[in-house]
Amino acid sequence: METYKTNLSLRLSDELGKSANEKITNIVFKLAETQPESEFVSSCSAFGKFRPEFLTKIWSEIDELKKKPATVSVAPAAPAAAPQPVKRARIELEVDDDEKTSSNRTKKISSAAQKKLDEIRARRKQAKGGSKRSKLEDGDDEVVVEREKRTEAKPEQTTEPMYNIDGSLREADTTKNGDTTGRDTRKGADRRYTQSQTQEDIDLDREWYMNDEMGHQEDDWNDQVALEERTESKLKKVLSRKDKKKLESDIWEQNQMAGGGVSSADSQQYDAMDEDDNAVHINVKNLIPPFLDGQQVFTRQKDPVSAVRDAQSDLAILARRGSQLVKDRRTLRERAKQVKDASSTEGTVLGLVEDKQAADEATEDTEVKEKADTEIKKEAEEEEQTKPLTPKEARTLLPAFAVRDPLLSVIQANQVTIVIGETGSGKTTQLTQYLYEAGYSDRGMIGCTQPRRVAAMSVAQRVSEEMEVRVGQEVGYAIRFEDHTSRATKIKYLTDGILLRETLTDPNLDNYSCIIMDEAHERALNTDILLGMFRTILAKRRDLKLIVTSATMNSKRFSDFFGGAPTFTIPGRTYPVSVHHERAPVDDYVAAAVKKVLSIHVSSDVSTGDILVFMTGQEDITVTCEVLEERLQKDLDNPAPLMILPIFSQMPADLQNKIFNKAPKGVRKCIVATNIAETSLTVDGITFVVDAGYSKLKVYSPKTGMDSLQITPISVAQAVQRSGRAGRTSKGTAYRLFTEHAEQEEMYATAIPEIQRTNLANTLLLLKSVGVTDLMKFAFLDPPPKDTIMSSLYELWSLGALDNLGNITQLGMKMSQFPMDPCLGKILIKSVDYGCSKEMLSVAAMLCVPSVFYRPPERQGQADSAREKFFVPESDHLTLLHVYSQWLHNKKSPVWCAKHFLHAKALEKAHEVREQLEQIMAQNKMQVTSCGTDWDLLRKCICAGYFHQAARVHGLGSYRNLRTLVNTQLHPTSALYGLGYLPAFVIYHELIMTSKEYMSCVTSVDPAWLAEFGSCFYILKDRTGKVDFSRKRDGLERLLELDSKRQVEKEEKKEVKKEVKKGPSMFRKRRGF
Repeated sequence: METYKTNLSLRLSDELGKSANEKITNIVFKLAETQPESEFVSSCSAFGKFRPEFLTKIWSEIDELKKKPATVSVAPAAPAAAPQPVKRARIELEVDDDEKTSSNRTKKISSAAQKKLDEIRARRKQAKGGSKRSKLEDGDDEVVVEREKRTEAKPEQTTEPMYNIDGSLREADTTKNGDTTGRDTRKGADRRYTQSQTQEDIDLDREWYMNDEMGHQEDDWNDQVALEERTESKLKKVLSRKDKKKLESDIWEQNQMAGGGVSSADSQQYDAMDEDDNAVHINVKNLIPPFLDGQQVFTRQKDPVSAVRDAQSDLAILARRGSQLVKDRRTLRERAKQVKDASSTEGTVLGLVEDKQAADEATEDTEVKEKADTEIKKEAEEEEQTKPLTPKEARTLLPAFAVRDPLLSVIQANQVTIVIGETGSGKTTQLTQYLYEAGYSDRGMIGCTQPRRVAAMSVAQRVSEEMEVRVGQEVGYAIRFEDHTSRATKIKYLTDGILLRETLTDPNLDNYSCIIMDEAHERALNTDILLGMFRTILAKRRDLKLIVTSATMNSKRFSDFFGGAPTFTIPGRTYPVSVHHERAPVDDYVAAAVKKVLSIHVSSDVSTGDILVFMTGQEDITVTCEVLEERLQKDLDNPAPLMILPIFSQMPADLQNKIFNKAPKGVRKCIVATNIAETSLTVDGITFVVDAGYSKLKVYSPKTGMDSLQITPISVAQAVQRSGRAGRTSKGTAYRLFTEHAEQEEMYATAIPEIQRTNLANTLLLLKSVGVTDLMKFAFLDPPPKDTIMSSLYELWSLGALDNLGNITQLGMKMSQFPMDPCLGKILIKSVDYGCSKEMLSVAAMLCVPSVFYRPPERQGQADSAREKFFVPESDHLTLLHVYSQWLHNKKSPVWCAKHFLHAKALEKAHEVREQLEQIMAQNKMQVTSCGTDWDLLRKCICAGYFHQAARVHGLGSYRNLRTLVNTQLHPTSALYGLGYLPAFVIYHELIMTSKEYMSCVTSVDPAWLAEFGSCFYILKDRTGKVDFSRKRDGLERLLELDSKRQVEKEEKKEVKKEVKKGPSMFRKRRGF
């Protein structure tokens, strides 16, 4: 019996894949003796994953043991009688060869093995007062005992003790013939067992029953192993960020070593994409609302509009390649910066001395520049004194003054009039005054829209001077977050976006008698929307006059849109301009522009006029100016003085104004500008224009949800507009750095309208709020692409602004009240619920103005150091809040702003924007409350508006968008860029592609927030990273059921087709017709 139990213990351990355990063996043996086969199988299944056939076989073997118990012979007590060996019954078991051989041999437990087992039981008794032992440790002890049993068994023994079914010892009786037989001595055995031994067995049984599947007990929580596991888990949580930092550092080091050839990539022991066991996983789903299921058509423009006319043309290829000169300069700057950082003396005594010297030199340079500017202004004032002209007298010299009466007659006779006039003809400043003098202001205001805010302010200032009134009285202006009008205002200059928002409260524009849509040729987004809305408004208001002005000759498009409206042309006073093209395509437009400027400067006298160069962006402009100054000093002998002046949108206003100052005598100006100088700025004295033929265009991709600044060829209309800058004061010359063939075959006739290359979420929300339910019925001058409309509507639906039928919700109506991006509007609304609206107002205001950080090229290192002082490690949004709070704390000091490289005017503008937003919240009865320093609450509120723009860390130093799978990176100026670790999940304000795909204004978020706010996109998995197999199994079962049903349906369809082919009679017969 003992031999069978030993064998059974080994077989059970092999079946479970664990070490042998005597307790399990005893319990299984007892269950097999006392229970029927079916109950025995079900009972043993609770102990582990036994095979049913295995348990059935065990039960059969033990049942056979019960029927035929094995007996042994014991030597008689009388020494004279020699015992005779008994014939013992043997049971053959189906085991391995080794086990069969050992089971056939008789064994006897050695005294050493028995002693070892006694020691183990003694240790268990002592452990009962303290910590319990695990099942794994018990199994190890039993294995030791079993090994000693096998090694020390005596095969020559011919007798072994006999046992009853329950394991009690049988005494050996002698028959009359001298044979021995077994007699039950259970009572005697019970008497021989002590009370402690009986209690020990009971405790061992209870201990086994209380074990769980892994060998742990219910009261096992004081066990040393469990304590170590809990300590290790706690340490993992505390040190997770530190471990992640070390991991990224090790990966970077290995990548550097592999790249340098020190080690091979195969020698790396782990992958950068290995995830922590405690990482949080998010499943992304793609739910589509019913109104976007493809059944409804929203636009006539099905295909997307390309930013270039021919992607394989020379201009397009050179635009994608960029300027090699700019790339070389960028490399030199990076190397110089590395050398400077390596030899930096910052923080030392020598560094302080050098900083003081540099500050003194900068002060001297500033004083010299200020003196030069003062002299230039004095000369300009002296010249102006020689030609004194009042604003009223200057009006009579404009071309529009000569056609005043005919123009008013055409306007009086028609409801819509198209006016064409070149820049500087007076159509913007004079037309409103002509209407005012004709009495149109008696029935309502005269409105004039501008595509840019700066133009609206400057034109209003000019007109108020000509009319000799104050701005805000008879003449006023209104731009986003700024309104300088009153009840006395008769002439109102405003941006097209402001007029579009006025339709929310005044759908028919009853406050206006005449509206002028200025600069319509630029085809701004809001301009196109307003033109479509005027088709409906003019049908309701026959007394409203609409005048559309354009600086180019594409008036037929506007005239046809309004049913053949008449066109009136203001004759210009521009001088003829000769245009020169290149004979072959230019490989490097920056190098070619520098060469052309130097050629013009050397070959012509300074008195002939100034030079205007058109470039694509700030970096191109900076390189052009640097190279021009170097070539003037090195390559030319005693050249005439050349004042090189850059201008781009990010420059401070005082530096931009320098281009308008007249150069001293004997000095020529060379202005290097972006397309801002095409129509927005007019500089007198320009006689030479160098046109590179490219511009930066902001293009929105609906598939990736990304805005990209692409260098693209300009249109023919833009080229004509640029050339016209040379003929304002005298005859001019325009040099186009592209071939005439490229102008005719590779350029669009007009620029791509903004409505076909930008995100329309804000515009569509506004249209929905004014009652436009069917976009197919809206009159677009150029319909937007289908993908753009679908992605914008999908974004509004995910934000909760639209319901499942595409109608605007109450949340959407509240969001439309804020003149900003829908995401920012939702953040402000949510901030009221979270009690942090005071802080979120500041964040939203800072996002609505240009960057407040100033980074001059000559002091980039100092600017970066000053910027780092404001960093909040987890959020760029909170960094902006920190800057604004410190600015208020320092009493809005301009000196403090200059010290920390901040734009004082941008911060003042943000303060004005914040006040306007606070007024809007007050009008909508939204409370403004503060959350103090609870920045986690602010990050959660920001996540509520930008959950659809979320990314997860991917690889080394990069992220991947959760929905579009676009790989992105943190910008070097981000507060998160310098962290020792990368947050797992972030949201961003916008995604812009320049040289790389960069996330702008990033904040780290908790993935649980993404699942909370973006339930239409994300599903949060278990935080342990373990997959819920039960759910997975259920899902697979459902899929299998669906697949089986589909298979059955497919087979039925095949049978029907076969029956149809056999003939109609057979088909009717089989189908029962």
